[in-house]
Amino acid sequence: MSRAGWLSARASCCVFLLDSRGKDTQEKETVHAGRMYRMSEGDSVGDSVHGKPSVVYRFFTRLGQIYQSWLDKSTPYTAVRWVVTLGLSFVYMVRVYLLQGWYIVTYALGIYHLNLFIAFLSPKVDPSLMEDSDDGPSLPTKQNEEFRPFIRRLPEFKFWHAATKGILVAMACTFFEAFNVPVFWPILVMYFIMLFCITMKRQIKHMIKYRYIPFTHGKRTYRGKEDAGKTFAS
Repeated sequence: MSRAGWLSARASCCVFLLDSRGKDTQEKETVHAGRMYRMSEGDSVGDSVHGKPSVVYRFFTRLGQIYQSWLDKSTPYTAVRWVVTLGLSFVYMVRVYLLQGWYIVTYALGIYHLNLFIAFLSPKVDPSLMEDSDDGPSLPTKQNEEFRPFIRRLPEFKFWHAATKGILVAMACTFFEAFNVPVFWPILVMYFIMLFCITMKRQIKHMIKYRYIPFTHGKRTYRGKEDAGKTFAS
């Protein structure tokens, strides 16, 4: 065999080897990608069928949807909602009275409700922060000024929802002895009364200073002169 033929045969072998290696590498990459896809698909299927976190997540998601649905349905029934909340408050007070304990939990519940009530009475935008600024809406200070409804910092529905949840949490705490901290309850009552009076006094002064009332019953309507209903014949 001549030298040229030998070099040609060697080059053909090298090309064949490189081609076969390239095909092997491509096949390995394809197989690897297929395995990764099947693993990811299997993981997703396993999470939805056999994975406990997926079942728990779906359960709590569904529970949250049902809870939110009932909240949405109860929105128009303001009086009924507050009657239920007052009933829960009465049941809680009776339970604390019969158990003769958990006074610190009751005190914390009272402070929490007081903070909610102050936020309910306060405007969303504090007038004291807008004294030197003409930007944004302000509360009406004159009788003939344009009507602007009172916008609360804490809306009524959120106030009711938070207050009810607070009562339920306090009720749950009465089932655990760890929350029954021994305390002289008349001192807590005195503290709460003092705090309530001081807080309400400051809030009333704020209302008087900036001339707003935290209750809006609707826009004032004006009635024109009544038609006498008389006709004049020409």
